Amino acid sequence: MKRVLGILGIVVLTALASCEQRDTSFLIAEDSVGPLQKSTTLNELETIFVEDSIVRDTFRTKVGSKTRKIKVYERGGKHLLTLTPSQDSVQRVENIRVFDNRYTSEKGIGLQSTFRDIKQQYAIKKIVTTLNSIVVFPKASNLYFTIDKGDLPPSLRYTASNIEEVQIPDNAKVKYLMIGWD
Repeated sequence: MKRVLGILGIVVLTALASCEQRDTSFLIAEDSVGPLQKSTTLNELETIFVEDSIVRDTFRTKVGSKTRKIKVYERGGKHLLTLTPSQDSVQRVENIRVFDNRYTSEKGIGLQSTFRDIKQQYAIKKIVTTLNSIVVFPKASNLYFTIDKGDLPPSLRYTASNIEEVQIPDNAKVKYLMIGWD
């Protein structure tokens, strides 16, 4: 009888563990950012972020022009995301800039991560050098990370030449986390 109860207990615990849902409210996946899906149209944003505030860019240069930026805030006023819509006839989100530290990728990378964290979780496809920062593009990912040149050694801060992966210090912090959906 004890053996049957033990086996039954194991079966119940296994069933409960498999039913446990992972909170995806702040999870960045290849086709989603929290509740936002790659296929989401701009018209669906009010429904998806019903508990949050959505602020659309009101500056328009001509009548009939499309929204340029959409900012998503928590009810308390904390800036979560800035969305850039596509220019297609059915507008979807094309780019997302993450502002909240709670958002992390499936591999645990977020705004509080360092270049070392990125290298440990992703293979680097390319690094683009800009005037004030470098942009790191991982292979097989829609994510990209911006690192401020201020986190680089002094000899690299003012260079316009390409910066290589080995030149970036492991402790360089992620300044911006963005997702690009084409």
